[in-house]
Amino acid sequence: MRILITAPYHQQAQDELANWFGEIIYRPWKLQERAYSPTELIDLLKVTQADALITEHDEVTAAVIEAYPALRFIGVCRGTPSNVAVSTATEKGIPVFNTPARNAQAVAELFIANLITLMRNTLAAIHWLEGENWAAGAHTSYLQFKGNEIAGKTIGMVGFGAVGQTIANLVRHFPTRIQYYDPFYTSDDPDYKKTDLETLFKSSDVVSIHLPVNEQTKGLIGKPLLTLMKPDAIFVNTARAVVVNREDLLEVLENRKIRGAILDVFDHEPPDELDYKLIHREDVLATPHIAGATFEVEDHHADILNKALHNFFVAEKTDIRQFVNPAVLNKKDLTINP
Repeated sequence: MRILITAPYHQQAQDELANWFGEIIYRPWKLQERAYSPTELIDLLKVTQADALITEHDEVTAAVIEAYPALRFIGVCRGTPSNVAVSTATEKGIPVFNTPARNAQAVAELFIANLITLMRNTLAAIHWLEGENWAAGAHTSYLQFKGNEIAGKTIGMVGFGAVGQTIANLVRHFPTRIQYYDPFYTSDDPDYKKTDLETLFKSSDVVSIHLPVNEQTKGLIGKPLLTLMKPDAIFVNTARAVVVNREDLLEVLENRKIRGAILDVFDHEPPDELDYKLIHREDVLATPHIAGATFEVEDHHADILNKALHNFFVAEKTDIRQFVNPAVLNKKDLTINP
């Protein structure tokens, strides 16, 4: 078997795949500093005569799969396989695997860093200092930039998957109180309180969004929930922009209904004029979709995907969290012979 890998993939993980399945062809998208287009990906698959594909950001559209329906599997080094035509892959009997939780630690660490930065007025203090505003004998900075601690606050997680749980496990030790809304999961940890959306927005000092994108979540967070928040509460979104109504969020901020917001995702990337209205606000700490951008994430996704592929094809297990489309089990024999 010949596996084409266009995702960043460390050498040890490549060697493992070669040992299990056969030849590895490594053409990471980072070498050209952009993802492969559908046409480029079709050409690459044909030139390499690949039997399987491991991708990250490339556009694995229905056209790609239709042009190359003999793939034995598609591995997607992302938390959600949003760049892959999963329904077409399923029709063709191609199993798809993803790497949920690959960036959970990275997102959790930036969440904490940015929350502290906003709550302690750190950026404003730095700008004040760089502006050479420190007069002799003055206590201006001590008074002007006094902030708040995370300790003792209530953190509300909207969605309590891998990222939300990783954040909770870290911030609980400040200590904080953790509550969450997730209709599909109930934690066994008695320190984590499950609640409804309205109660979470009313009673949390920090509301953090960790929702996937689907028809039920698009625009779910809007004015009816945002206006329930405490006047000194902070809203955080490091998940997906489309689950939040940005017009409503901007209105709440402009009317000083909440203390501020921490945003890493936007409706348009690069941002449009309305996105920039949010970004330029002094009560918004905005970053350019980098919450999951660490070098370690690339190691995590390779390890997670390798484990899933080994469990499925070598250990012949099908009850695998990373197995996106189990409906293919009814399509054909999925045994892999190197």
